[in-house]
Amino acid sequence: MITATVTESLSLEDFLANPPEHMEWVDGQLVEKTGMTVRHSLIQSRLDCYWRNYKNKSGQGGEVFVELPCRTLKQGRRPDVAYLTAELLAQFSEASALPQSPPLVGEIASPDDSAEELFAKAQEYLESGCQEVWLVFPETRRILVLTQGQMLGFNVGDVVRTQLVLQGFSVAVDEFLA
Repeated sequence: MITATVTESLSLEDFLANPPEHMEWVDGQLVEKTGMTVRHSLIQSRLDCYWRNYKNKSGQGGEVFVELPCRTLKQGRRPDVAYLTAELLAQFSEASALPQSPPLVGEIASPDDSAEELFAKAQEYLESGCQEVWLVFPETRRILVLTQGQMLGFNVGDVVRTQLVLQGFSVAVDEFLA
C-alpha cells in the first residue's frame, strides 16, 4: 500500500484517542493509507466475509473488523482485517482504538508494497499481542501465515488454515484469490 506522510503533528496518544480515518501513526508522523486498488479492496472484503461467516458458523464469538485502529509497541496501526475474541471485544468495545494488536490480523499487499515493510509490520503486530498474521499477496496468489514460532506459505492449489486463532478456519487459496 502506498503511503503519504501528512505533516500534521499528533502524538500517539492523541491518535489513539481519536484515530483519523484511513490514517496510521508511524514513527511520529500521521501516514495516510493510499494506493488501495480494486483488487486489494476485493480481497480485503473477502477475508472479512470468510472470517466473519466462519466465526458465526463455529460459534466462537468475537468480531471481525476492517481497518480497526490499534496500538502496537511503537505505532498506531489499522490492519486491513482483524479478528477480536469475545473477551477482547467485551473488554474494549467502547475504546476508540484497541490498546494492543488484535490476535488475528490480515494484511493485503498492494502492488507497490515493499516486502520488507510488510514483514516488519507483521513482526510489529506479533510483538504487540498478535498471535497470527496473514500476509496476502493477490498478484502472486500466495499467502504467508506468521506466528511467533513459524511462517507457513500457501500457494494456488493449497488450503490455507488458521494456526492459533479462529481455530478450524480454512479456505482454498484458489477460491480466496480468484
